[in-house]
Amino acid sequence: MLSLGLSLTVPQILAPLKDVGLVLRMLLANFVLVPLVAYLLKTLIPLDDSLAIGLILLATAAGAPFLPKLAQASKGNVPLSVGMMVLLMVVTVIYVPVVLPLLLPGVQVNPAEIARSLVILMLIPLAIGLFVNARYEAIAHSLQPQMSQASSTSLLAVFVLMLVLNVDSVLGAIGSGAILAAVLLIAASLAMGYALGGKSFEVKSVVGLGTAQRNIAAALVVANGNFADDPNVLTTILVGALLMLVILMFLAGEIGKRRPNLTA
Repeated sequence: MLSLGLSLTVPQILAPLKDVGLVLRMLLANFVLVPLVAYLLKTLIPLDDSLAIGLILLATAAGAPFLPKLAQASKGNVPLSVGMMVLLMVVTVIYVPVVLPLLLPGVQVNPAEIARSLVILMLIPLAIGLFVNARYEAIAHSLQPQMSQASSTSLLAVFVLMLVLNVDSVLGAIGSGAILAAVLLIAASLAMGYALGGKSFEVKSVVGLGTAQRNIAAALVVANGNFADDPNVLTTILVGALLMLVILMFLAGEIGKRRPNLTA
């Protein structure tokens, strides 16, 4: 987020969001269609109740901090990815406390806890970068390459740590239906986001990736607050997080390699 803030301006981030039709389609995909798909999957796939809860938590939380990195890898519209990320994050803070108790009766959601984690992890670093770039452009340009490299290195470290620390959870999920459900949710979300992204390829790819990559931090906040004693709920979220990271980073990289040969 800091790296992106150092390379962008507020008008660049807000410009793509002036397309009201695109904004409405993004909201439709993320907060109506993806939860609907998750609800259908838990109905069609024989999942334990705990695993189904984890799937619903993933589906209702949008606005992932990985999205700008996916946009960079796919050579998509990076300012749009930042604007989309912030928009979805803000809506998630309002949406999850209202909708989740309807989908999962008995669940209590503290919007302040969700907002606190997302503001600290995403908005504050982004705002600092934007401020430095606006006031001290030369310093921002000199720092941005180092911050970008740190961002890429951190992403690699996250991937390795998630794989190593959660290998038991992944192995334990084999045969439970959780992996199949997560893969189908990712595929359906990617397809719906891409289809609703409009005509421009660099926009469609970002909306597709942004819809498929759910907000793991928000899902974990709710899971830890309501289901800390049920490891299967956390397992579904962790398995989904790992699959999203692996599948979407691979797809984004492949899209980026072929991007010069594609037309908008």
